Amino acid sequence: MDSNIILSVRDLDVKFTLRGQTLHAVRGASLDVYEGESLAIVGESGSGKSVFVKTFMGLLDANGFISGGEILYNGADLTKYRTDRDWLKIRGREIAMVLQDPMTSLNPLKSIGKQIEEAVKLHQGLRGAAAKRAVLEVLQDVGIDDPERRYRQYPHEFSGGMRQRVVIAIAVACRPKILICDEPTTALDVTIQAQILDLIKQLQKKHHLTTIYITHDLGVVANVADRIAVMYAGGIVEVGTCEEVFYDPRHPYTWALLSSLPQLGVKGEPLFSIQGTPPNLFHEVKGDAFAPRNPQALKIDFLLDPPFFEVSPTHKARTWLLDPRAPKVDKPRIIASREGRK
Repeated sequence: MDSNIILSVRDLDVKFTLRGQTLHAVRGASLDVYEGESLAIVGESGSGKSVFVKTFMGLLDANGFISGGEILYNGADLTKYRTDRDWLKIRGREIAMVLQDPMTSLNPLKSIGKQIEEAVKLHQGLRGAAAKRAVLEVLQDVGIDDPERRYRQYPHEFSGGMRQRVVIAIAVACRPKILICDEPTTALDVTIQAQILDLIKQLQKKHHLTTIYITHDLGVVANVADRIAVMYAGGIVEVGTCEEVFYDPRHPYTWALLSSLPQLGVKGEPLFSIQGTPPNLFHEVKGDAFAPRNPQALKIDFLLDPPFFEVSPTHKARTWLLDPRAPKVDKPRIIASREGRK
């Protein structure tokens, strides 16, 4: 992994106004993204993952706003960008996104070729025959056979997996430095999921991309991520290499997420599920946001939000269990049994 930081987020706060109330969707999130790496951001639905990365491209809904912190990219603080003209320097050209649902991302009235061509014209500056050649090349890159015929077809003539390839083609045609993949395999069956993840890995190598995966499924990222950031209730609670998070997790929420994986279940025993619900982010969260759902919570968890404690130079977690004064708490049996495997 290259040690150059390509994007740095510091103490980011994002809020939404809804019917006179304020929702604190991202709460003091900090994260460094390294050039050339594959980073996965994982957490339950509603933990703030998509909102967090949308701020990198100025894609918040009209009622959303950044209320604090900074997003540093190429020496500029993206939180200061206000106009579409500012964002056009970043969107697509520097940071591109593969959205969750390819059917709603594509225009049903335009041919596939023309939709990819828009990105080629805007970001590569190509026109006419040169633009079409670039589109045919990117269609081949994403594994679509017979690109000449496919160029003229419409989204409804493609399967779900093929549409996802087209959406990826549009993002890659922009020639970005960072590619964000927001739940890129959600609506696809398991065999197609593996193909799409493999495709993104190939494109990352070919185009020297930095990739950020957003997912609630830890199983999906096991084979593609170099590092994992775990998000809960709008904050990042653990960051480490893939091996560290899978085989030596330290935050009770990461323990719970891993314990919930069906593939770690024990035959004949009921599957683990996390009790309770995430906190209501319309209200101020006191202490550790996960404390009410954490069977191993300490008294201090309900009073004070923990800082990050360093486990290794590449691994840190926000939990009072890592404080030297904390009592020793045993990890759940499923988690303890995985230690030392790698």
